[in-house]
Amino acid sequence: MKVMVNGEEIEVENGVTVLQACEKAGIHVPRFCYHDRLSIAGNCRMCLVEVVKSPKPVASCAMPAMPNMQIYTDTPLVHKAREGVMEFLLANHPLDCPICDQGGECDLQEQSMEFGSDKGRFREFKRSVEDKNIGPLVKTVMTRCIHCTRCIRFTTEVAGVNDMGATGRGNSMEIGTYVEKILDTELSGNVVDLCPVGALTSKPYAMKARSWELQKIESVDVLDAVGANIRIDTRNTEVLRILPRLNEDINEEWLSDRSRHSIDGLQRQRLDTPLIKKDGEFVPVTWQEALLATRDAIKNVQGNEIMGVAGELVDAEAMISLKDMLNRLGSTNLKPSQGGELGSDFRSQYLFNSTIVGVEDADAILLVGTNPRMEAPLLNARIRKAAIHYETPIANIGPATNLTFDKTELGASVDTLTNIDKTSFWPALSAAERPMVVVGMGALTQAGGKVTAALDALAAKLPNLRVPDWDGVNFLHTNAGRAAAHDIGFIPGPDKQVSPKLVYLLGADEDVDIPKDAFVVYQGSHGDKGANRADIILPGATYTEKSGTYVNMEGRPQRTQQATDKVGKAKQDWEIVRAVAEVSGVSLDYDSLDGVRSRLVDVAPHFGVLDEIEHPSAFNPTFATQQAGGDASFTPFHENHWMTNAISRSSSIMAKCSASMPNATNSYIKH
Repeated sequence: MKVMVNGEEIEVENGVTVLQACEKAGIHVPRFCYHDRLSIAGNCRMCLVEVVKSPKPVASCAMPAMPNMQIYTDTPLVHKAREGVMEFLLANHPLDCPICDQGGECDLQEQSMEFGSDKGRFREFKRSVEDKNIGPLVKTVMTRCIHCTRCIRFTTEVAGVNDMGATGRGNSMEIGTYVEKILDTELSGNVVDLCPVGALTSKPYAMKARSWELQKIESVDVLDAVGANIRIDTRNTEVLRILPRLNEDINEEWLSDRSRHSIDGLQRQRLDTPLIKKDGEFVPVTWQEALLATRDAIKNVQGNEIMGVAGELVDAEAMISLKDMLNRLGSTNLKPSQGGELGSDFRSQYLFNSTIVGVEDADAILLVGTNPRMEAPLLNARIRKAAIHYETPIANIGPATNLTFDKTELGASVDTLTNIDKTSFWPALSAAERPMVVVGMGALTQAGGKVTAALDALAAKLPNLRVPDWDGVNFLHTNAGRAAAHDIGFIPGPDKQVSPKLVYLLGADEDVDIPKDAFVVYQGSHGDKGANRADIILPGATYTEKSGTYVNMEGRPQRTQQATDKVGKAKQDWEIVRAVAEVSGVSLDYDSLDGVRSRLVDVAPHFGVLDEIEHPSAFNPTFATQQAGGDASFTPFHENHWMTNAISRSSSIMAKCSASMPNATNSYIKH
């Protein structure tokens, strides 16, 4: 249909609002309560416009556009109406901009300058509201609140917790949690981004910096396998905050609290100099001494007696360097980060094949041995979106837990998956044109062989599960380095049966089965579990201190950017491996970052195309592995959502979250 905006005729879709019509015409309409991803509230009235034949200004966010409607956004009536609205908003707002963390990036500041008057007529005392304690991450100064209700709508609609709401009416209205309690959600930090004033700000970031003092670097989050796009804000050599970047295919504009607030862990418990264990104590040494000691340890064993283990935060450049070095030393005993064994001949055997945005296209979803709310909060938000907006039926095989959406509980064992055609969910699953199965690492580590065999049987029962334009079998990885490890072949080879005498831990801090008499070289950034077991420590850089390539769980290569300098004598991981190889007499075919990346492209060509997903092959291989079946029941993969890697375990902020948010400590608590 056609509408007129400021005298210009434009074509818009049926059902759009007046505000959206104005935006399509390229005209910005001010707003506080309206947000593209939230329901319409229509309570701030800042978006008033003039519509011909309407007796008074119209709230454009709540008014549907009608055929041939004539809209004006820049008339004296609109100017006066917006000035009046701004005057009311500022009537009770405190004049504390100099101490407000929103200063410099506050919507109220900016819009009052552009649309407000130069004076106000209210002389009464300003209302004050008591601050609320809603957790360790969000600071509240509720006197500043303008009742836009964005925080309420986000927590209710996106995060799926009904804790926040409004009490009272008129001048007595307050936004809060009804009763005093912690906002128990793993997405709470997003309300800070949504708040258009300084009522909700970041508690860890409070009073640290102003926005104009910060250097802003676009990067990628690696604390889970989703690969959310982020912006790292730094001052000098310190990371002060991490914010989400818009990416419709991955994280939309949200970010999980662990990814956002683990930043203090980047500085704590850091390894900043090479160390060698002598008489049970670590002694600082030079890089030359550490490299020569590593060389001597390597020469004291046979090639096939060396095992390489890659941790969950390791980039692809480091893994390909270590793989090449160990292969040329004669070892194929490689172990990727935590998770069950999967096939690696085809990418569809280990990726989230339907893609993250594809969750919204599925018409039936089956969760197997996973808790996406704790393992991948942003994916869980997508699944909730499918459940709420598209009424997608969802079922769960695994321990019952609150995932913020309605689902059918089928059981907690692999036998339920094997006999899925005998459950109450089978009619919905078999009738689906795009059925989707999400398999978690909890299922694969607990009953891997049985699960993969059951997936092959399920694919035979469901013709629509794996077709050329839809692969509905998805593996939910929890570690950022796992998909890239499969891509480059960093997986166990024939030597895995040989008991290793030297173990090279590349950022591996999870529990690794290491023989007591094995010599251990640890290369990484933090003094965590792996470093405590080491005989030699080679300090590496974190993801904010280097440019590294990571592949998210759906197979999308992305690259982090260096935001700060490396700590102490730490070096990039691929450089360390390259140096170890050189002193050990191993020739690698590259000596620069570009050379390593060329090697990656030679091994897996999709590394040469960033931010794109390679189209899967029409051939559908089986999933069955040789991994032992194990116990048939599923148990949680993460014991504590806030403490899943070396960076988050080093974070005092994450420790506070773990102590105050019990529902995330045991990821399968039912409530």
